[in-house]
Amino acid sequence: GCVGQRARAARAWPCPPDAQRREDSATEGNCMGRGTVLLILAANRDEFYNRPSKSADFWGSNNEILSGLDMEEGKEGGTWLGITTHGKLAALTNYLQPQLDRKARGRGELVTHFLTTEVDSLSYLKKISVEGHLYNGFNLVAADLRCICREGSAALPPGVYGLSNALLDTPWRKLCFGKRLFQEAVAQSQVLPKDVLVAQLLDVLSNEEAQLPDPAIEDQGQEYVQPILNKYAAVCVRCPGYGTRTNTIILVDADGHVTFTERSMLDKDPSRWETSTHEFTLQS
Repeated sequence: GCVGQRARAARAWPCPPDAQRREDSATEGNCMGRGTVLLILAANRDEFYNRPSKSADFWGSNNEILSGLDMEEGKEGGTWLGITTHGKLAALTNYLQPQLDRKARGRGELVTHFLTTEVDSLSYLKKISVEGHLYNGFNLVAADLRCICREGSAALPPGVYGLSNALLDTPWRKLCFGKRLFQEAVAQSQVLPKDVLVAQLLDVLSNEEAQLPDPAIEDQGQEYVQPILNKYAAVCVRCPGYGTRTNTIILVDADGHVTFTERSMLDKDPSRWETSTHEFTLQS
């Protein structure tokens, strides 16, 4: 039904090996409670601190798209997570691999293209499924939120899902740990003030406790991940010059009201952050 609808999700198809330039992690779930919250998404963006980007804001021909934007030369306009006022939502994570194909297309365009077209999520994912070889490894989540409110059709049943840099719900220790913290935070979401819930979820995304040992990460990342393993194996990654730069919380209620909170690092300094919130109601 409407409550707890999960986004449709797809993993990239066999791609050239990749030297992971960006890791991301996302956990999403729902609070059944009184049935007012349809979707809660909590996500981290992990990236090199010196990679230029814009913080989340409205853009598009009618300011109908809300997202941060990658400003890396040659990949300008791509994004890792975004939502539109018409109810389209997409999120991207990289798939951890030990080498990168430098000639591959920028993965951020996968989210941007979905948000800027009229095609529905399932059709878009089918299209991408035959084009995945053009990119380095990725996971792409796409959803039509208005369908959640009206129809309740789902590719994933109601529940709590975690997505890091492997397949959906791959039991990396940091993902299992993050999901547990997430569930504890949202368990009483229906009786918590919204700002308190958001603050608790930001605390989850900021947890730097390494979850080791984790043979699954070591096997997948091989020699690439070894030098940063003790930092990479945490929900919040904090390495010299690289790590978690952005936390995003998205709440969607049964009336189609969206609260989008972003906490972003300032000036490449892990001790300085700025938080902004955008709220709107989905358009029919």
